[in-house]
Amino acid sequence: MDEKSGGRRTKDNIRIYSREDFTGMHAAGRVAAEILDEIAPAVFPGQTTGEIDRLITEMVEAKGAKSATIGYRGYQHASCISVNHVVCHGIPGDKKLKDGDILNIDVTVIVDGWFGDTSRMYVAGKLSRKAERLIQVTHDALMLGIEAVKPGNTFGDIGAAIQTYVEAQRMSVVRDFCGHGLGRVFHAPPNVLHYGRAGTGPVLEEGMFFTIEPMINLGRPDTKVLSDDWTAVTRDKSLSAQFEHSIGVTAEGCEIFTLSPADKFHPTWG
Repeated sequence: MDEKSGGRRTKDNIRIYSREDFTGMHAAGRVAAEILDEIAPAVFPGQTTGEIDRLITEMVEAKGAKSATIGYRGYQHASCISVNHVVCHGIPGDKKLKDGDILNIDVTVIVDGWFGDTSRMYVAGKLSRKAERLIQVTHDALMLGIEAVKPGNTFGDIGAAIQTYVEAQRMSVVRDFCGHGLGRVFHAPPNVLHYGRAGTGPVLEEGMFFTIEPMINLGRPDTKVLSDDWTAVTRDKSLSAQFEHSIGVTAEGCEIFTLSPADKFHPTWG
């Protein structure tokens, strides 16, 4: 899809959007976040990921939005659902959730040509202590990355903030997947790495739109993609977690487009 919005590009080919464009991104981000709020009751032991995806598909249509993932490179679902040691791009199917399973649900919608992209963690049944800690660290790592976003900082500052925190918790940052620019396209420059050195990489400027979506493993960072060419898993079968927000850089810092209207972005420990 071609980008329809005007504006200039940086020397790193990163599009700079106008202040008016923030309105469209907030609208798209809110729809995606509402869907993730509303799907929470459908996550329980015995539920299938395929049924969760079917409900999400209905929600997207009911909100007058369009799924960005159905038909994308042949993908046929409105969500990616990644359970336990699946790092990302898990394909919904007939497998039933078990008590204690953790899962990331990732949804991207298109609203009036703008892309809203977000994911968060859910728990089926009773949560183990190690899974709880992994989810907490992953959530906090994302928020630390977002705190590093302001004009004059670099993308390396984002990655360094995430990596430094995660490795201090004796966990690892996945290197094989990253965040990305978005706006009127699903994926665009820059690649947003979740590791790196402070002060390196492109300089952040007001009007940049991108996702930050760290994938954190309890074990080693190594991953592999299964024969379906989508599902990425940890090589050592350790648990993995991910949270994702779409954000826009402002003069003072950033705005998060995908905030949870119901304040459910972080799972509530029961």
